[in-house]
Amino acid sequence: MVVVREGDRLSNLPEPILLYILSMLPNSKQVVQTSVLSSQWRFLWKSVPASLDFDFSDDPKAYREKHILAYVASVNRELHYWRFCEKIKSFRVFIHSYVNIDRDIDFWVYFATNIGKVEEFSLKFYVITYPDLAYKFPEFAYTNTVLRNLALGFCQLRPSGDVKWSNLVSLSIGDVDMTEDVMEKVLLGSPNLECLELDNVVGIRRLEISSVKLRKLILKHDNDECHCLEIHAPYIRHLEIWGLCCKEMHFQLRNVASLVTAVVSLNVYFPKNAEKECKYLQELLHHVAHVENLELSPWCIECLSILELKGWPIPPSNWKFLKLNAALEKLDYPGICSFLSSSSNLETLIIDWFNRKPRKLLSKCTNEDERLRRLWTRYFNCSLPHLKTIKFINFYGKPRENSSVLPLVKFLQKNATTLKEFVISRKNRGK
Repeated sequence: MVVVREGDRLSNLPEPILLYILSMLPNSKQVVQTSVLSSQWRFLWKSVPASLDFDFSDDPKAYREKHILAYVASVNRELHYWRFCEKIKSFRVFIHSYVNIDRDIDFWVYFATNIGKVEEFSLKFYVITYPDLAYKFPEFAYTNTVLRNLALGFCQLRPSGDVKWSNLVSLSIGDVDMTEDVMEKVLLGSPNLECLELDNVVGIRRLEISSVKLRKLILKHDNDECHCLEIHAPYIRHLEIWGLCCKEMHFQLRNVASLVTAVVSLNVYFPKNAEKECKYLQELLHHVAHVENLELSPWCIECLSILELKGWPIPPSNWKFLKLNAALEKLDYPGICSFLSSSSNLETLIIDWFNRKPRKLLSKCTNEDERLRRLWTRYFNCSLPHLKTIKFINFYGKPRENSSVLPLVKFLQKNATTLKEFVISRKNRGK
């Protein structure tokens, strides 16, 4: 018979249960602090998978050199203790600059890839003016068999040899100039990669993905660098394109035949050329007409009414789920209705009210009398026999007081003959 002293029941629990309890603590520092509870707990923390997070990006003083050096010293001290931990699951560092601390950063990368053998590693810098000044990712880090998730920001990737990331599943690269040759090395050296994110990566004109395992591609662009990126990815299933495009059509889809989900969250601005913007949207929609799940940005919704005005027939589509982020202005209604007219397989419709001032693209393409005559008297012959769920989310105001929403609600109620759920949720005024 085991006698348990009163007040010591926690220490008498089996070690696997104790480790589970420790793993539920908010952060790794609190896990280490439990080592003072008793001699039994002194080394228990070493067996708990740790997550190390060093984020200095929100500190207003973090851009000053003396504060950067102080942060570096604190990270180095902590890593001195964490080297004894049996398992470090993740290691994240966000810092303003790497100037004069190159060797320290190299040590952090070495700790992540060789000492700690972490599965998730994030290294991102801020306030670096030019991509050429970005931190150069060390050569030894291009060979690793443990990393599963890698996120790099303002880090130059220039491997002299082959890349060997055999276990990598997710890769995010941001704010850097990169060549197509390096991109090819990365893709060839990551045979198990499933998700790739490129955030403001310039220098690549053609992105060719031939791996059948890489299923998710996220592309973001929100700076003034103007160049086109051709995307050839016949096996990806999920595509997201985000950001701002000025003067040039930044993302050009060429082969995305296996796509199931597409998110087109772009804000395109071609000065004094609204028709060019609409043709760009027309091209994008042509390449995603076969997807089952589609999400469109407010810019897309504005262009749809212009396309409707010009008599552009929207080709039949296969999407079953459709999310429209719209400002819900009066002139959005014809474009939305016309778009829904080609969505006979639609089962779920989400309309997210987007609170921003519209650019009023339609007013730049025709006069007001013609808009009223051709749009408001337009009868949309539409059948939505499979549409069962409709949701208006983040709505501000009352539907009966919004002259642009009420016609759309009536249109949907009339044409969704098998509707089961119609929800209008209001936006919290405090947010």
